Amino acid sequence: MQRTLKWFATTTTIAMLFVLIGGALVTKTESGMGCGRSWPLCNGQLIPSTITPELVIELSHRLVSGLAGVMVLVLSVWTWRTIGHIRETKFLASVSFIFLVLQGLIGAAAVVWGQSAAVLALHFGISLISFASVFLLTLLIFEVDKKFDADSLIIDRKMKVHIYGIIAYCYIVVYTGALVRHKQASLACPSWPLCAKTRPFPVQLHEWIQMGHRLAAGLIIIWILFATIRAIRYHKHQRVIYWGWIASLVLVLLQMITGALIIFTQLNLYIALAHGFFISCLFGVLSYLLLLATRSKRNEQQLSLHKQSVIGIKKTGARTS
Repeated sequence: MQRTLKWFATTTTIAMLFVLIGGALVTKTESGMGCGRSWPLCNGQLIPSTITPELVIELSHRLVSGLAGVMVLVLSVWTWRTIGHIRETKFLASVSFIFLVLQGLIGAAAVVWGQSAAVLALHFGISLISFASVFLLTLLIFEVDKKFDADSLIIDRKMKVHIYGIIAYCYIVVYTGALVRHKQASLACPSWPLCAKTRPFPVQLHEWIQMGHRLAAGLIIIWILFATIRAIRYHKHQRVIYWGWIASLVLVLLQMITGALIIFTQLNLYIALAHGFFISCLFGVLSYLLLLATRSKRNEQQLSLHKQSVIGIKKTGARTS
């Protein structure tokens, strides 16, 4: 049963990645209206009579999202019943499904009534939270085998500050990137890292949106680099923390490289999708570090209570003797 659950959880996580990448594909190819102002049907038909590339992309994204929704619901119930004794399971199971439904409703509203770019930018962020919850559920399932040293971790205060701050800031960076896409500002600045070769600063709204995202992305790269150096210096003995930050640094650098290549290749579709893939993986890893940080606080409290109990027993023994 546990082996089957592992396979299903892994498959569901991959399906959620397809939902995220599919949403980016719809945006990049401007296929959001591929099925017209009709939802869940396509142009008011169960089986569309006129097939276009935009229709195929939009309809495929809806089908994948629907299938992923069913899989997430099954995984949520399954983990609730199987590993519900693990503290985080029920919360993550609920969040993963609720946010996936919320993402679908926002997508449907955008099709039927239309939405502003600012609201549509939230669409990717909400999907990202659902993906991260499914990813964490999968890791919890694998943790049952005790192959991670994650149950008894105690993380120092400075590292916790980095974890909490970086994941919160990462969500802001994700939003700015989604805003760039929905504002169609991906190529507003023809050069990289500056906006243009002849002038370093933006002069109009789309350029400000693009350069704002680049600045936000640059700051998170520096912050993750700093946290990774600290992990290498002080947390080598904690493999999950050590390798978690190494993976985060690699992913954020790949994110930067694909971001630059988007400009150099004039918005190559595959590179743009890779850009979305890497940020999704990065947010998943950071979410796991966040989970470990919250556990560390609980472990510290338990250790403190244990020490107080031991001291109390010693004092009682001393009085008795």
